[in-house]
Amino acid sequence: MTETVGILGAGVAGKAVARFFLTAGRNVVISNSRGPESLGEVISELGAGAEAGTTAQAAQAPLVVLAIPWTSAENVLAALPSWSGKTLVDAMNAFKVFDPPTVELFDFGDRTSSEVVASLAPGASVVKAFNHVPFVRLLSPLPDGEQHVLFVSGDDASAKAGLRSVLEANNFAVIDLGDLATGSRLQQVGGPLGGLDLRLAAAG
Repeated sequence: MTETVGILGAGVAGKAVARFFLTAGRNVVISNSRGPESLGEVISELGAGAEAGTTAQAAQAPLVVLAIPWTSAENVLAALPSWSGKTLVDAMNAFKVFDPPTVELFDFGDRTSSEVVASLAPGASVVKAFNHVPFVRLLSPLPDGEQHVLFVSGDDASAKAGLRSVLEANNFAVIDLGDLATGSRLQQVGGPLGGLDLRLAAAG
């Protein structure tokens, strides 16, 4: 039976991540705040294996990707059922204001935004991914032999391994940055790896 992945968010990030999972042979249920009836065009664009659902339906999957604006995260997570035993992929950046060139981040003191996500989804294995480089660059074609680098971080090795297999099926070079507190601090916006579009070239 093909595993189903839930995608919370149907914007640029949500659609791109949905494609990655579809390419890796998964089915996806994608949702947004306006309801499944608003997602007809998105489903047509994604093709076979994709279906629209409510936020609650998408969150029933064993692996759920959080690709919504940070300002919506607390309310969305609080409204959903238990996260126990699920993998929750945090693809967000904690933007308070995003109107380039004006960008302002929320300040969580000693915690990273992904640690805040983990506190809002008790029981979930949170993995940080997809956030350190804009999707417009991540989806751009590369010369033969090159790969986009994607970072992952989290406390659950099995959860990270499952996501790694999906990313490698999409020809990404995956670098594990370690535990959630350490790795997400490196890759979040404002961290030393945030915004870097790194490529791996084949040896030879």
